Amino acid sequence: MTTSRRSASRPTLPPAVHNRHAWDRQSDAYDRRFEPILGGPYARAWGLWRIPESRARWLGPVRGRRILEVGCGAGRWAIALRRAGARVVGIDQSGAQLSKANRLARGARVRVPLVCANAERLPFRDGHFDLAFCDWGALSFSDPERSIPECARVLRRGGRLVFVTGTLLSLLTLDRRADHFSRRLRTPYFGPLRREVGNMFEYRPSAGEWIEIFAASGLVVEHLSETRPRPGDRSRYLAERDERWAHRFPAEMVWQVRKP
Repeated sequence: MTTSRRSASRPTLPPAVHNRHAWDRQSDAYDRRFEPILGGPYARAWGLWRIPESRARWLGPVRGRRILEVGCGAGRWAIALRRAGARVVGIDQSGAQLSKANRLARGARVRVPLVCANAERLPFRDGHFDLAFCDWGALSFSDPERSIPECARVLRRGGRLVFVTGTLLSLLTLDRRADHFSRRLRTPYFGPLRREVGNMFEYRPSAGEWIEIFAASGLVVEHLSETRPRPGDRSRYLAERDERWAHRFPAEMVWQVRKP
């Protein structure tokens, strides 16, 4: 496979540990900044533009289904799905994020199993879940050559994996000095899967590399879409000039794959 590439940089900590520490440090600040677009009516919404699941329908029916959220953060998606009748479990490797998720679940009087675990080694038996999903969560911050086979393993036959993550294009055009997207390619297309973005390590395979990973994991692609905001849509995650960029070029992609 061509996807066995690794970053040329040598982090002082394993990437998963580095990312866990980073999320533990920034958990409170992240939540203070983005809680208005993560909770309430946005609890079941996707990506940079908070596209409501009621409109996207990427998950499909959830009542009674066994669902795994891969990288649940503060647990708002999982809490909302539990209220909708799903049998949902959330995993995250950040203790700070899970502490917040536990507090929110207690406040909502909703019982949601929350597990401290790395997506690269899921602590569940084979074929346990009907559906796994990730909204810019662990599948952006873990090695997909390890995390995708794990997601496939814990899905039943016919089960689906749905996730939103960043496009390679958005990273290739990132002007790191100005910290903005540009209209020029600034990084080679053919590069490592793992790339340093801010204080994190993110994994940005190309579409072809994602497909190779899915195939090697026994998954088939149902649908790939690149989110395109509607005129007037705003994103709290993006600066104004990056919003303008993302109205012209895809900043994130949505994969829907199935275990046949």
